[in-house]
Amino acid sequence: MQSDNAGNKREIKTIAIIMAFVIVAFFALAGRCYYLQHDLADHYAEKCMIQQRAYLPLEPQRGAILDTRGRVLAASSQIRTIFAEPRIIKEPKEISNSLAPVLDMGAHEICRLIVDSNNPGYVALKKDATVAECEEARKIQGIGVQYDWRRQYPTGRLVSHVVGFTSKDSYGLAGIEYAFDRDLRGRGAKHTFLVDVHRRPLGFCLADEQDDNETPIHGAGMILTLDATIQQFAHEALQARVKEFEAESGVAMVADPHTGEILAMVTLPDFDPTATAKTAQKHPEVFTNRLLTDQYEPGSIIKPVVAAIALDTKVVNRYETIFCENGNYHGKGFGHIGEYRRGFGDLTVREILMNSSNIGMAKIGQRLGATRLYEGMTLFGFGRKVGVELPGEAEGLLRPPSEWTGYSITRIPFGQEISVTGLQMLRAFCMLANGGHLVHPYMVRSLVRSDGMVVDMRPSTLRVGYVIKPDVAKWMVQDAMTAVVNAPKGTGARAKLDKWTVFGKTGTAQIAKDGVYLDKAYVSSFIAGAPASNPRVVVLISIRKPNVALKKGYTGGTVAAPVAAAILEKTLTYLGVPVEGSPEAAAATASRSTQPYSEDEDDHSW
Repeated sequence: MQSDNAGNKREIKTIAIIMAFVIVAFFALAGRCYYLQHDLADHYAEKCMIQQRAYLPLEPQRGAILDTRGRVLAASSQIRTIFAEPRIIKEPKEISNSLAPVLDMGAHEICRLIVDSNNPGYVALKKDATVAECEEARKIQGIGVQYDWRRQYPTGRLVSHVVGFTSKDSYGLAGIEYAFDRDLRGRGAKHTFLVDVHRRPLGFCLADEQDDNETPIHGAGMILTLDATIQQFAHEALQARVKEFEAESGVAMVADPHTGEILAMVTLPDFDPTATAKTAQKHPEVFTNRLLTDQYEPGSIIKPVVAAIALDTKVVNRYETIFCENGNYHGKGFGHIGEYRRGFGDLTVREILMNSSNIGMAKIGQRLGATRLYEGMTLFGFGRKVGVELPGEAEGLLRPPSEWTGYSITRIPFGQEISVTGLQMLRAFCMLANGGHLVHPYMVRSLVRSDGMVVDMRPSTLRVGYVIKPDVAKWMVQDAMTAVVNAPKGTGARAKLDKWTVFGKTGTAQIAKDGVYLDKAYVSSFIAGAPASNPRVVVLISIRKPNVALKKGYTGGTVAAPVAAAILEKTLTYLGVPVEGSPEAAAATASRSTQPYSEDEDDHSW
C-alpha cells in the first residue's frame, strides 16, 4: 500500500514537472511570437517589401561648364543602354531571336551574353542605343533600358587642367570638376516598382508609399572667367615654343589686372580628359597644374616688385644712381654677387630694371632691410596661397626674417632664397598694373542652379587702400618696365609690339635641387602687360628646362618674351582694344582715370 502511494506521488511529481515545462515552453513560444509579430514587425515588413519591390535609379544630369562667352567646355549628354535580366528569361534563344533584328546583332551573341552572365539581374546588351531601338526592345520580356549620362569635353585638351575630368560614375576628380563636384553633380532619385515573384514589374508604387525622391535634382552649371579664344591663343603660342626649344614643360596665364579675372590658364604637357585612365598609367605627371603647384625661385621677374617696395618706402628715389660695382660685388656676410651679361657702373632704378642688374637689386635690398622687405613681399601675397578656386595650390616659400641668413637680404631682391608659384607672380604684377590696388584672381564668375537661380561667385574683395602708392605703380609700369621692352638695350625687346606699348620683365632662374643649382637647367620667364597707358591684360610665361644644347638661348628674354608678345597682340586685337595713340585709346584712358575709387588715397597699407 505504501509502495503504491509512493509510486503515485512520483507519477504526480513527474506529470507536474512535465506540465511545468510545457507551460514554460508555451509562454516562451508566445513571447517569441509576440516579439516577432510586434517588436520585429517593421523589420520583416521591410524584408518583405524588398522582395516585392524593384528600384530604377534616376541619375541627375551633371551641370555644364561654360566659358565667359557661353561656349561649352564640359557637358553631359544622355546615353541609353539596352540590358537583359537573365533570371526572368526562361527561353534565351527565343528572346535572342526576337531581339537580334532590333539591335542589329547576331542572335547567338545576344544569347551568349544572357547565358554566360555572372549577374542574374543585369547584363548590358547594347550601349548608345537609339530611341527607336529602345522602344522596340522594351516590348520583349526580360529586356529593359537604362538611362545614364556621359561627360563630354568639346574643347579636348585646350582647358584640361582648368576644367579637369570625372570618374566613370560621374564624380569630379580634378580641376573645376573636383572643386565644385557637389554643385555640379546634383542629387539623384529613383522610381519604385511593385514586382511579382519573377521580378517582373506590375506597376509604380504610389507616391505616398515611397520614401525616395521621384525627381532628380540636376547639377548646377558653372560660368568661368576663362575665354576659350584667348585660351587658344595662349595654348598655340606656348606649345610652339615648348616644342621649338624641346622644353620639359611650360605655363601661360592671362588675367585682367583690374578685376582679377583669369582669361586663360595653360599648362603643358596637357592631357585628353576623355582618356585619363590610359594617361595615368603612362604619364601621371601631366595631370599637374604647374601654375598652382610648381614652386620655384622666380629670378629677375621679382625685381619690379622689390623696386616698387623700395620706392614706396622712400629708401631710394627715381632719380638717384646706385653704383653697381662694375659687375663684381662682394662683402662680409653676403659673399660674391655678379651680373649675367656684363658689369655696370652708376644706374638709376629704371636702368637697374632695364638691364636687370643683380648688384643694383642687392643694394636696394640692403637699404630696405629685412623687416621692410619681408613686410612688403607679404603685402604682395608671397608666402601664402592666392585662394583661386582650383585644387592643389601651393603656398610658395617666404621665410620670416628670423630665419634669414646674411645672404638673404641681397638674394631675395633678385629672385633667390624665395619660392613662388606662377599664380602668385601674376597677382603681384596685376597689382602693379592696376595702380597698386589689391586684386584677387578668380576663375568662377557665376553658378546657375537647376531652378534657374544665378549665384554670383565673384570675390567680394573691396578696393580699400592700396599695396603701394598709385604714383609708384604708374611709374613702374609706364616708365621702368616699359623701358625693359622698348629701350634699345632692354632685356625684353622681343616682346615689343607696333600697335601697343608693352611693359614687362624678363627672368632666368637656375633650377635648384637639394640645395644645389643644376647645370644647364633653367626656368625662362617673362611677365608683360599692355597697353602701358591703360593696362587691359597681364600675361605670364614660364618655360621650364629649355634645351641648352640647341644653342638657341635659354633666357627669359629669348625663350619666353616672344610668346608673351604673340599672346598680347592676338588678345588685344580680339578684345577690341584701341591702338595706342588713337582718339579711342585716349578716351578709354581718360575714362578709367576719372573713375572714382572707394578707398581713401591717404589710407596707405604700410
